[in-house]
Amino acid sequence: MAACCAILEAAQAAITFNGASFPTCYGPEYISGKLLIWAEKRGITIQHIQPGQPQQNAYIERYNRTVRQEWLDQYIIETIEEAQDHATQWLWTYNNDRPNMGIGGITPAQKLKMAA
Repeated sequence: MAACCAILEAAQAAITFNGASFPTCYGPEYISGKLLIWAEKRGITIQHIQPGQPQQNAYIERYNRTVRQEWLDQYIIETIEEAQDHATQWLWTYNNDRPNMGIGGITPAQKLKMAA
């Protein structure tokens, strides 16, 4: 259930940048029924990028690279729980401690506070 919630949170974040669409590189066979129901209730279109065209989903590709370089490649992970712990710790640091040059050298948490 936690993974589903994280995906829906990521979808909401992507919609902030993309309006009423949610781009994904995963085909329909990999899309959760819960995600489809969630999107339909909100009038959000699931858009599939063209195969071999990761630039069509640049935000996600950049995020995936950052995750891979900053924590996934740093540890030997043996359990799902261990992966979840590393992910949770890294995500908190990413959002609260790590300045993001793309938003003026502040953290995403600071940017969110400014927008509120």
